[in-house]
Amino acid sequence: MSTLIEKTVIMDEQAIRRALIRIAHEIIENNKGIEDLVLVGIRTRGVPLAERLAAEIERIEGRCLTVGLLDITLYRDDLSTLSYQPVVHQTQIPVDINGKIVVLVDDVLYTGRTVRAALDAVIDLGRPKVIQLAVLVDRGHRELPIRADYVGKNVPTSSKEIVGVQLMPVDQADRVVIKGISE
Repeated sequence: MSTLIEKTVIMDEQAIRRALIRIAHEIIENNKGIEDLVLVGIRTRGVPLAERLAAEIERIEGRCLTVGLLDITLYRDDLSTLSYQPVVHQTQIPVDINGKIVVLVDDVLYTGRTVRAALDAVIDLGRPKVIQLAVLVDRGHRELPIRADYVGKNVPTSSKEIVGVQLMPVDQADRVVIKGISE
């Protein structure tokens, strides 16, 4: 019988913090400030990442940034394989996104299917000027032509490995681990 075992910690709390500080600076620089900028966290772990990025950007720029929460459950292309009764959470974006710069925030970029679903969900809410993507970890193995604008860490992985992101307050720690199957 095979079990999933933790192989290595690739980012600890300090590495995550440093990556988010760097991404915050890159977002500000790339957009020439934060005018019309909205961060939207993809549930579940994209939300605390978006909140942390907003706090860092506020520390740098001295102004609050709008943060939204996006649930993509009904936009997934594998919805029928998940369960008969998927759990749908609320999407909360407190501003009109028409004409705004929307930065989608997620924990791991893998096949690109989550991001495709998030793009569909955002477009149903309005017509942003630009949609950008920030991820903590890009692990490769894309199935769709999607790339992140801002990446905390590129981690080449095997398709048999799992990248596990743990973030407070969702989890009991702040770290990124690679897990593998033990035979």
